[in-house]
Amino acid sequence: MQILVINGPNLNLLGRREPGVYGSMTLAEIEGEMVKAAQDLQVSLTFFQSNHEGALLDRIHAAAADDTAGIIINPGAFTHTSIALRDAVSGVAIPTVEVHLSNIHAREAFRAHSYLAAVAVGQVCGFGPQGYLMALCGLVSRLRKGLAAP
Repeated sequence: MQILVINGPNLNLLGRREPGVYGSMTLAEIEGEMVKAAQDLQVSLTFFQSNHEGALLDRIHAAAADDTAGIIINPGAFTHTSIALRDAVSGVAIPTVEVHLSNIHAREAFRAHSYLAAVAVGQVCGFGPQGYLMALCGLVSRLRKGLAAP
């Protein structure tokens, strides 16, 4: 089973950017922890990060043709602005879990709205890097039960 993990803008700065909000782990360290968990779950992961909305859209579209069974996405700031990302996730109909390191609902009011939430099978926020592992376990469980995208 192939899972695509997508990270949006500024997540390449993890470990340096606002560690009080986002923690001290780098994106590479989070990916390393995910690889360990994926081995235990007997699934494969592909990682993609971009600061460019169009590149994220292109990767989501490509997932429809490359045997991707599920997507985990931290869209970063595009969570609150990108109808295009929402439409891409909806359009490929691949079960997707939205992840955020911080609790977007407990921060500035503009961060509480997610365009992706309505088309995701789930949302994990506020658990720091552990949220990625929670998303992976939940998504794999859902896929093994044969549950489709919303």
